[in-house]
Amino acid sequence: MHHRHLHLSGFLPVLPRPVGREVWRASAGAAVGIALCAALAMAVPDAGTFHLALIAPLGASAVLAFAVPNAPLAQPWSAVAGNTLSALIAVIVLSLYSGPWAPAIAVSLAIAAMMLARALHPPGGAVALLAALDPDPVIEAGFVFALAPVGLMTVLLIGSAILFNRVTGRVYPFRHTGDDEEQVEDVRLGLSEEDLTTLLQTYRQSSNIGVADLGRLLAAAEREAANHRFDNVTCADIMTADLIIVAPDTDVRQAAKLFRQHRIKSLPVVGTDGRFGGLILQADIIDALVTSKLDLRIVGRAPKVTAQKIARPADRSTTTDTPVGQILNRLAIQGTETVPVMAGERLAGIITRSDVMRLLLTGAHERQTV
Repeated sequence: MHHRHLHLSGFLPVLPRPVGREVWRASAGAAVGIALCAALAMAVPDAGTFHLALIAPLGASAVLAFAVPNAPLAQPWSAVAGNTLSALIAVIVLSLYSGPWAPAIAVSLAIAAMMLARALHPPGGAVALLAALDPDPVIEAGFVFALAPVGLMTVLLIGSAILFNRVTGRVYPFRHTGDDEEQVEDVRLGLSEEDLTTLLQTYRQSSNIGVADLGRLLAAAEREAANHRFDNVTCADIMTADLIIVAPDTDVRQAAKLFRQHRIKSLPVVGTDGRFGGLILQADIIDALVTSKLDLRIVGRAPKVTAQKIARPADRSTTTDTPVGQILNRLAIQGTETVPVMAGERLAGIITRSDVMRLLLTGAHERQTV
């Protein structure tokens, strides 16, 4: 029979040590945001201390918006909709029942409402609890209470967080899906947004980390694992540097002869100035020749087709110092056959799947002989 022991480490800090500038950035931002909310509360005539009491749950909102602005629970929709919806639920509950169990009922229904609205925000529970603990002014204010002061104060706090985070170099609000920059990680990782969402739901982490953050972490871990797997071998170490090249104005038929004579898989196009102009694959030669013959039959003449016209653009290249592990996904999953390796604007070499397979086999042989 296995016994689970209570370890002291479970009661120790689990968060990493903060960076000094982040501590001051978050605390200074929270001071600005809460000061604005307090100023608004004091500016409302005849508000007494009731509006100031809302600073308590807004303090929790400030922790999220300024200290962990990437968290799903800290995003503007979660904060504004969560707090406002919780206040609305509290008003409804108190208008029907204001007895001793009202706080429990209000908090419970506020959590359910926030989850259904995809606006889960922990301070929203505090808003509902605060309203239920002091029901008289809430009942007197009615549904307006949800909009002002709760909604208005939250909007002011989040607005200040957006400005302060942007000015101090943090991205807020943080777009968890649908951003082109974020989808780059999905492409490199080989997992779709739906795959990442399923992972978060399976491990019940949707409220703790966003899809984009998960994609970044997994992609970074994949790169590190690949780099360790190949002992930081770079593209320069395995690329083919002795290349057969063609000039941009080379006729496509001449390029076809080079493919046949040397049994190569790709043909780089390099200008007289050494600038890399693109890459020709065998499929490009076939398409060009077929099109040329078709034009000859229909028009009666075939225009000259040059290497530059059929070359694939050089925008998917890598550099000589790039670790091999970083291009594995491109070769294995995305179907790329050849990756140009650049040294500045000059073509230094070519990497194919065969080069990576040779590296893998070399590693396997070394492991067997150890």
